[in-house]
Parts: sequence; C-alpha cells; structure tokens
Amino acid sequence: MRLDEIHLRDPFVYAEDGVYYLYGTRRGEKTKHIPWQGLDVYTSTDLLEWSDPVECFTRPDDFWADRDFFAPEVYRYKGFYYMFASFRAGTQPRCSQILKSDSPKGPFLPFTDGAITPPGWTCLDATFFVDDNGDPWTAFCHEWTQVGDGTIEAMRLTPDLSAPAGDPVTILRAGDAPWSYSLIDPSSRNFVTDGPFFRRGKNGKLYMLWSGFHAGPQYWYVQALAISDSGNILGPWRHADKFIYDEDGGHGMLFDGFDGKTYLILHSTNVNPNERPRLFEMTETDDGFEIVRRVG
Repeated sequence: MRLDEIHLRDPFVYAEDGVYYLYGTRRGEKTKHIPWQGLDVYTSTDLLEWSDPVECFTRPDDFWADRDFFAPEVYRYKGFYYMFASFRAGTQPRCSQILKSDSPKGPFLPFTDGAITPPGWTCLDATFFVDDNGDPWTAFCHEWTQVGDGTIEAMRLTPDLSAPAGDPVTILRAGDAPWSYSLIDPSSRNFVTDGPFFRRGKNGKLYMLWSGFHAGPQYWYVQALAISDSGNILGPWRHADKFIYDEDGGHGMLFDGFDGKTYLILHSTNVNPNERPRLFEMTETDDGFEIVRRVG
C-alpha cells in the first residue's frame, strides 16, 4: 500500500532496525464516531510502500472502553514498547491509557490500571517525553468539550510509567494563540487543542507540535508549533510566527529516517472520509521546522 491508499488519522511513525512502523486512528466510510475496537500497525522499509495493516491492539473482553480508540503513539523505554492511546466508553469520558508490549508489532496489552489522565477529565492524545534528568512525562489535551478553551497539560510519571508522579500543569491554552478559531461562534471561547508532540532542537530549544483550527474566512485544521526557549517541558511556551502546515491537516509528529533526514507525518484533509497520512521531508531552522518537499 502507498500512503494515499491508507485511510488513517493521527499518524505516528516509530523507526527501528531498518523498519518503519506506522500507527494511527482507524477510519472507515461511515462517520468518525464508529466504535472501532482495535489499533493497527503498518510497516515499511522505504516510507513509500507499506504493508497491509496488522492489528497490534485487540480489545480484551474485560477492557473498560468500547469506542474512540484514538491516536496511538509508541515509544521504546527501558527495554519495552509503550503505547499511549485514547479510549472512551458510553458512560465514561474519553481519556488516555498506557499499553505495553515486547515488540513494536504488538500485541499491546493494558499496562496501567485504567486511565493515566485525571479521573473525571475529558482528555485525549497523550504523548511521552523524557527530560534531561531522565524523568518521564506525559502531556495530553484537556478537551475543549469540557473546559471550553482547550489546554495541553504536562504531568510527571513514575519511573516505571505505571502512575502519575505529580499533578498536571497547564503549559498551553489554545485561546492564547492569536490565530485560534472558536468552533461554536466567534464570541465564544471554544478552542481546540490536539496532538501534542515534543522534539528537542539542535539549538537546545524544546519544540511542541500541536493542532487546532485557524481563524480566517474559512476555518482550517493546522499543524502549529510552540517553542520553549528554556528547553523545559514546563516552558514558558511561545507560539511560532507561522504554521508548519496550514492546508487542512495536522496532528503530526517528527521522526528521523534511516537516511539521516527528518520527516513530518500528519493527516490531511481533516474531513472524513478523506483523511490520509501525508509525509514531508523537513529542515530544522533557528526557530522551528520547515517543509522541504512532500514524499510519495
């Protein structure tokens, strides 16, 4: 398969030993609220041709969630592979949980006892970060559907990733971005945060990719960038002067290819059933990242 044949939102690539592993949110020809109950992985050695999907997380019979299996991200940490993903049940708010496997192919199994995000919070898109002291963190979105002005929260984890090691700290509010578009009406404060992802710059700055909706004559989903000049996950964070991508696509991440190049993958468009992974070669600037060319 080629990327334009893969119907997937929220793409994430993990690269190891000559193989690229692509994860994301399943999509079909129906509405985006289909209660999909699994997560898949595609593999490639050249970023152009990809395998058929293989299910890497199958919902256990006693698993608490039955819908919204969203935005899996996979990281190797202390010899194991951890998947941060979002889930929801009919009577419970969406939240993020950590799964674990011996292989990036899975099978991934529940690792934490339920959500890693705070009880009662509506959350999604948890990601993973290890700071310069070796301390693990997660960051996730506190959804606009609950708080109006969506936020990104950072929270320290225990060394084995089994539980929070502190309270969440708000590091970004969508409404503080001058370009944010309110989804309800211009006078309300209903601003979306999606898909945080961290990348350390060669200059020591810490970059955070995230997505929201751009204000303008027609609202668009965008790939935005925030910058921590201190290099600390707690910031302070400032918004980059321009978007990485502003053509109705986002929820992206950066990874290094086996060819020494840096790549961005995101989904575009943001409208079901037209979402597809899109891949770009990137260059790092003094204050962020820019697209060099589209790949594939």
